[in-house]
Amino acid sequence: MRIEHLALWTKDLEAMKVFYETYFKATSGSRYHNQKTGFTSYFLSFDSGARLEIMHKEGMTKTQSESTGYAHLAFAVGTEKAVDSLTDQLIKDGFSLLNGPRVTGDGYYESVIADPEGNLIELTTD
Repeated sequence: MRIEHLALWTKDLEAMKVFYETYFKATSGSRYHNQKTGFTSYFLSFDSGARLEIMHKEGMTKTQSESTGYAHLAFAVGTEKAVDSLTDQLIKDGFSLLNGPRVTGDGYYESVIADPEGNLIELTTD
């Protein structure tokens, strides 16, 4: 058994697609659009086989950023140098660094950034 994919609601579907393609080398599938419900989505695939579905629905008004459920998405990017490099690039490009890079209490080397809509992303070593 394996997790098939993780899904994330988004306000700006196209901007989020570009973000994950640019910084995390995601490959996007075709845009799905249900005209009857106003729902649109992309499945983004990563080299590891993991997939992220980004979704939007017309009329969305709220996010659940501080509720139970989704807390963060973690990407293992390789070495500590790779964590530092991607962290620096994201900061340079205007994204918020929320923590690190640092070694956590449980031994991970990580930094935490916010994606364009404020979702937390951990950049970790392999």
